[in-house]
Amino acid sequence: RRVVRQTCQETGKEAELQVNGAEGEMDRTQLNRIVPALEHILRNAIDHGLEKPAERKKASKSDSGTIAINFSREGSEVVLRISDDGAGINVDTIRNKAIERGLIDKNSKVEDDEVLDFILQSGFSTAEQVTQISGRGVGMDVVNTEIKQLNGSLHIGTELGKGSTFTIRLPLTVLINQALMVHVDEAVYAIPLSNIEHVVRVTSEEINKLSSGGASDYVYAGYQYEHLHIGYVLHGTAPAKMPEKGKFPILLARSGDHRVALQVDQLIGRQEIVIKSVGQQLSSINSISGATILPDGQVALILDLSTLIRTSHALQKTDDASRLLHEAAAVKEEKIPTVLIVDDSITVRKVTQRLLTRHKYEPITAKDGMDALTVMLETIPDIILLDVEMPRMDGYELATAVRSDPRLKHIPIIMITSRTGDKHRDRAINIGVNMYMGKPFQEHELLENIQSLLHDQ
Repeated sequence: RRVVRQTCQETGKEAELQVNGAEGEMDRTQLNRIVPALEHILRNAIDHGLEKPAERKKASKSDSGTIAINFSREGSEVVLRISDDGAGINVDTIRNKAIERGLIDKNSKVEDDEVLDFILQSGFSTAEQVTQISGRGVGMDVVNTEIKQLNGSLHIGTELGKGSTFTIRLPLTVLINQALMVHVDEAVYAIPLSNIEHVVRVTSEEINKLSSGGASDYVYAGYQYEHLHIGYVLHGTAPAKMPEKGKFPILLARSGDHRVALQVDQLIGRQEIVIKSVGQQLSSINSISGATILPDGQVALILDLSTLIRTSHALQKTDDASRLLHEAAAVKEEKIPTVLIVDDSITVRKVTQRLLTRHKYEPITAKDGMDALTVMLETIPDIILLDVEMPRMDGYELATAVRSDPRLKHIPIIMITSRTGDKHRDRAINIGVNMYMGKPFQEHELLENIQSLLHDQ
């Protein structure tokens, strides 16, 4: 609404903004990346789409134009439609401009939809001059590129004299679910409540009897549940002997005809989680259905109990059951080291990226700590280069989150910052940062430090 109000003031036009479906859920990362695109489309709608009050009167329209943003979910997609009731886009003007620039042949038959797509090309404009309102460093080509990077699409529809509609389609990458958070070994896991039949507490004496083979099954409500420790199924390691006193949680679950009593170390509690997809490193592990970022920044894997139960039967046929979670992290073979660059300066990211590429590293980038956590859901880097001052989550907060996450705590961290005072350095070292460098850094020194830390691993 601020963008609409400000643009109307600058153009001398009137517009009412209508938002429908705003209560729908959308991935925060997607939302943050799509906001600049939405703002540009809104400015365009007012600057180039809506007519001034006098022109609208001549066209038998109300003085005030209408811009509508509609959010909806269609299948596995989030759909955003931005519509205006303005003058529409003159397709013939775009066609003539494309012919003039040699993009299409004068005699060729090109459909209107294809002609409208020229608006999305870099440097293509039919305006006599670029205004400071809709031309603020984000062109429609950049908007289209950003949407494509999110694996989405942008479609333009228009009717001369009646208005235009920009339709953005994005994959639905997030689901909301109720989950039970549990501790297993040193890690936190999320288990959807829909997977759990009952939660019971069992004495350590009963658990030790089950674990030692004194009883093969746990009996509840007349049904027999095979006793397993989740850590055994996930890691292939038997749990330590339980303390002599106390009661411990057991999750009762079923997959088909198989009933299992799954032992965990500790219940944390019920929590609403945002489910994110995991990258190739973890997607091949059937018992993991996704991941979620906890309020403290830690990443928790989401377990699919149905698959976990089926997996447990295969694991029990061999004493040296494969360590499923560690299998993903162990796929290192002879690969190029991956370096995660976390810095809010695009210049620093680009310069460092080029340096690392020249020296046979595979760089990936993140603009702040929250972005880095999302990146590490997909790819676990071999080393992290980390700035301190960043929006949303700074370097100290990210380093703390990494060191407290069992999946990530082994990753070496080099902090690179203009804050070179002892108190900043000491704080970083206390958190667990491996090396601390000042800005601007010497290229040879950075490369030596990276090589040294990777060699130590």
